[in-house]
Amino acid sequence: MDKGKIMNVRTDEEITSVIRTALQAAKWAPSVHNTQPWSFGVDGDEIALRADSDRKLRIGDAAGRELLISCGAALMNVRLALRALGYEPQVRVLPDPDRPALLATVRPGAAAAADEDARRLYAEIERRRTHRAGFTSLPVPERLLERLTAEAEGEGVRLTVVRSEAAIRVLSAITGAAQDVQSQDRALSLELIRWARPPGSPRADGVAAEGYPRTPRRTRPHFAQRDYTHGHPWGNESDQFFSVSTGVVAVLTTKGDSREDWIAAGQALQRVLLRACAHGLSAAFHTQALEMFHLREFLRQELCSQEYPQMIMRLGITFDEGKTVRRPVSDMLEER
Repeated sequence: MDKGKIMNVRTDEEITSVIRTALQAAKWAPSVHNTQPWSFGVDGDEIALRADSDRKLRIGDAAGRELLISCGAALMNVRLALRALGYEPQVRVLPDPDRPALLATVRPGAAAAADEDARRLYAEIERRRTHRAGFTSLPVPERLLERLTAEAEGEGVRLTVVRSEAAIRVLSAITGAAQDVQSQDRALSLELIRWARPPGSPRADGVAAEGYPRTPRRTRPHFAQRDYTHGHPWGNESDQFFSVSTGVVAVLTTKGDSREDWIAAGQALQRVLLRACAHGLSAAFHTQALEMFHLREFLRQELCSQEYPQMIMRLGITFDEGKTVRRPVSDMLEER
């Protein structure tokens, strides 16, 4: 028998272990308001990634764009886990038009040499945290920014570091305007409250009260943050490590705006975030303006060279470790 074929023979125990590891990695992906809007099915050695419509933001994300970006990030984690374990992931995105909730299927393909770079990124999956405040004044190396741009390009997505101070002011102002408008929308506010976890909450989803400062300092220029407290004295009191630095502002864009583009944006986003984390960088997200059609279209035409903005983020160095929670994999599994 051919030696290569012998090497590819896998026992049921090996397959089970590989699938379990991949799913454990997937659950740590970032998601809008930490909704974790995904579910998984397992059939032999195939993982099916599905959108969980019960966790969709029906008002803030009616089209499901942010949901699919979140699921794309989970898909990237599965890919990296398989590569780190020495398998070439076989991925099919949107494999069945008759099942729109089925976003992708992944199998561990042929055995491959251990990918050290994938292992490096895989090691950051559980360490990565979303930041919700300002950054220190420590500079972000230019070579690292170039590397992050290359990571996004590898997934067919563009990451643009915003260099113009005027453009940064525009992004800051439009984020603030969107936040002010949304804060006056009762339905949107109630939707946000659903995903705001009070201190001591046993829930394994949503934004933890310890995941943001109680009295955040304003960045210059200021990028408005979501108000998860809704008037309550929640938040992390250890604000001494936060600074007023905005950090590096960047925008993730795609040429198209299809469901496939959204999934690709999520995969690129997660690859960028993990690379940044490996070098000591954290990221803060600002999606308020992207949830309002006219503001998003304005950004596309005026600042994004006609490409579709999928994420506005700030990157920088912080000493805040952040807090987050995740549901157990068993809660995410569905019957095939």
